Amino acid sequence: MLDELKIIPIDLLETYLLQVSSGLQASLVGLQDAELSTDTFSFYTSVSSVFSSKIEGEEIELDSYIKHKRFGIEFLPDYTKKTDDLYNTYTFAKSHPLNQKNLEATHKLLSKHLVAKHQQGKIRTQNMYVSTPDGKIEYVAASPFEVESEMQKWYADMEVLIATPLSVPEVFFFASMLHLVFVKIHPFNDGNGRMGRLLEKWFLAQKLGDNAWFVQSEKNYYQQHQTYYKNLRSLGLEYQALDYGKALPFLLMLPMALDVV
Repeated sequence: MLDELKIIPIDLLETYLLQVSSGLQASLVGLQDAELSTDTFSFYTSVSSVFSSKIEGEEIELDSYIKHKRFGIEFLPDYTKKTDDLYNTYTFAKSHPLNQKNLEATHKLLSKHLVAKHQQGKIRTQNMYVSTPDGKIEYVAASPFEVESEMQKWYADMEVLIATPLSVPEVFFFASMLHLVFVKIHPFNDGNGRMGRLLEKWFLAQKLGDNAWFVQSEKNYYQQHQTYYKNLRSLGLEYQALDYGKALPFLLMLPMALDVV
């Protein structure tokens, strides 16, 4: 069924499989929830939400956020609101199947304090550029005239991959590739990075079970955020000229979260 894929490239799959350790499945099975978690609080959802937020420049610390979510300690709303939105988004994803409807619903949740209400869960209709802190353009995303059709290809591929039996290493490969192609399309006005990291883990959980929610991929990406962005930039400046043959360093970052590369 992989020959039905419309937008997700598979040229690097064989090379990837040769570089990923056979211990990937055992490492995943061995993951356990934290003792701090309760029926109403998830430690690892907090980890995911905090570090995905920090990648985007939010000044939020894990210790403070745990005190806020687990013990009800109050902070100024501006300190926690975007991370709270992301926490609620992960919570929603954990109890819903990954599909177009639910993915758009998650964007509504996580973008509550990022974009105007009429843009939440809606494909953008403007040009989109990714800029450096000093204002230089480092990436030109898919044009507004093609973003809808590109996302329809992406959704079709996602459905094929969910329906196709895959080995554990193959699941990790396609989770990362879904993440990568999604952020390169950049379908929303904001929140694309947060969405990409969420849907990557959501796909893992859909294919491999709930233990995937304990993978600290967002923390790993944050701890190596300069490398994370370097690997994203390495594919090229413009959407139409991307070279996915250079994607292997990015793809290998996800299994690194389990120390199996």
